[in-house]
Amino acid sequence: MLKQYKIAENLEQDLGSPLEAESILSFAKVIATDETEQFPHDEVNWLYNYKLQDYYVPVKEGGKFTSFEEFVAFVRVLCRRDQTVGIAMTTLFWSFITWMAGNDSQKQRLSQFIREENGTMCLGYSEKEHGSDLIGGDLTAKKVEGGYILNGEKWPINRATISGVSYILAKTDSAGGARCLSLFMVEKSRLNPDNYYNLPKILTHGIRASDMSGIGFKDCFVPDDMLIKGEGEGLEVALKGFQITRTLCAAFSHGAADTALRTTLSFALKRKVYEKTVFDIPLPRKTLTDGFLDILISDCETISAARAFHVIPEQFSVLSAVVKYFVPICLERMINSVYVVLGSRFYMREEHEFGIFQKQLRDNSIISMFDGSSVVNLHSLILQLRQLTKYRSRRKPKTMSEIESRLDVIFDLSKDVPTFQPENLELFGRGADDSLCGLEISLEKLTNLRGNSDVNPEVLEEIISLSQIVLEELNAHDEQIAGSKFEFGHNQDPQLFEIAEKYCTLHAAASCLHMWIYNRKTNDKFFAQGEWLVLALHRLVKTIRPMPYFISKTYSENLSSQMLKLYQEDKMFSIVPFQLAQTNQIKQEDNKNNASYQLQLQS
Repeated sequence: MLKQYKIAENLEQDLGSPLEAESILSFAKVIATDETEQFPHDEVNWLYNYKLQDYYVPVKEGGKFTSFEEFVAFVRVLCRRDQTVGIAMTTLFWSFITWMAGNDSQKQRLSQFIREENGTMCLGYSEKEHGSDLIGGDLTAKKVEGGYILNGEKWPINRATISGVSYILAKTDSAGGARCLSLFMVEKSRLNPDNYYNLPKILTHGIRASDMSGIGFKDCFVPDDMLIKGEGEGLEVALKGFQITRTLCAAFSHGAADTALRTTLSFALKRKVYEKTVFDIPLPRKTLTDGFLDILISDCETISAARAFHVIPEQFSVLSAVVKYFVPICLERMINSVYVVLGSRFYMREEHEFGIFQKQLRDNSIISMFDGSSVVNLHSLILQLRQLTKYRSRRKPKTMSEIESRLDVIFDLSKDVPTFQPENLELFGRGADDSLCGLEISLEKLTNLRGNSDVNPEVLEEIISLSQIVLEELNAHDEQIAGSKFEFGHNQDPQLFEIAEKYCTLHAAASCLHMWIYNRKTNDKFFAQGEWLVLALHRLVKTIRPMPYFISKTYSENLSSQMLKLYQEDKMFSIVPFQLAQTNQIKQEDNKNNASYQLQLQS
């Protein structure tokens, strides 16, 4: 097992199987908590006592954080059990605002607060009347001697009431404009309690036990040492912070997707209709297999982005928008497709594994809205498409060599990544996007594999053919952008949103290709064979170009077989399938059905 997955694997084992009622985050417990809509204090405190909070604090600040890839893995472990707890605990990743832009004193205070006081933080950016229009907000910070006076409200905020630190975006210049906002790390323990208040809990469709509320200030004094970076720099710091949190939100969706597929597969293997199991029926089996493929595709995008933080932080104005749009939407659609296999039980709050599917379905629907909706992220991408196109057209041999060396670190999972340098995040990436700019590099590596005895020639030729289509579509995209009219602000042609969606699809295809190229000799046999990659590229390409052929049925059957294997061995549905906690209940029925299906494949 790769070392960066040991924390997740250890946490998984210590949490125990979610199917065992006595486990700290069993499905039975999280469903019961969801029904009460009361914040899960005991479960969150268990995680603090486990010292999981140390992995949100960089090593140089006294913590144990070294890798976003490691971080994504253990968040998946939490969210496959309960997104309410996973999201509540992971409000801690707002601390990266301070690690990125805070001074030494602020970092020291926050590190101690998190590690020694079991502290957490929340984010107060949006307002009830203004939504994502941050500059249009009404909360003000008036400069006075020694600090500022805050007035106004922020809403909605996850963990607003319980958090001890609130990052508050306030207007310090009434004239408006990009420099009118400042950001404060507001420590509640240092405020006069008479001058701030918490808003009532918001009743939500999903994550019902969360502390979803808001915070208000009335002539509230905050000292100068709570100001992050400098007056007027709030919007820039906020947008750079979003680059981190938007990317990491993908981990929430991965956790929910794993459980949605796993619990539906469990049902399909046990449920008998028409004298056979549901899984034996071709259409349900294909639906589940396609869902597994969606997870693998999203995995390539998420894991590579997590590693890219350490290599190319200056490109994350693009990468964060792509990942935050593509992964939550892809996995949300996946969950909405597999519930058909579960039948009416997807809607029930007590049947089949305590009704966990319906909870994950409800909870996961908010992820695409977190930290900027899908539309917001596509809009962010639209504003950079012209620069991306120009950069690709101007690449030189030296540039390609530099891209290749970076891709090698980003996608080779056996290699260590450098220390994350948050100060290198940029508001705009100046057109660079290594994944798509390096597409020709991986295509050349593919053609060099011809004649290689360890690659099936038929599989290789299909990978090459599909990859060439991806490159053709990318070139067509560049021509389309070069000939389009550019609009600043929010007056964008709706067609541009479709073009941005296509860019995200091409990006996912490139990520899958790079992931296979750089890991085919080190990952397991299933991954190395590349049949999954043919299916993945075909699934992505057919959304943007009519495909005149069908993929080999054998590839799909082998993918189904791998899905069953991971399920039977209690391993994460992933390109890095680490061990999950095993239930004490022997899956005799599942073993029998799995063995029966394997015999069908062999025959």
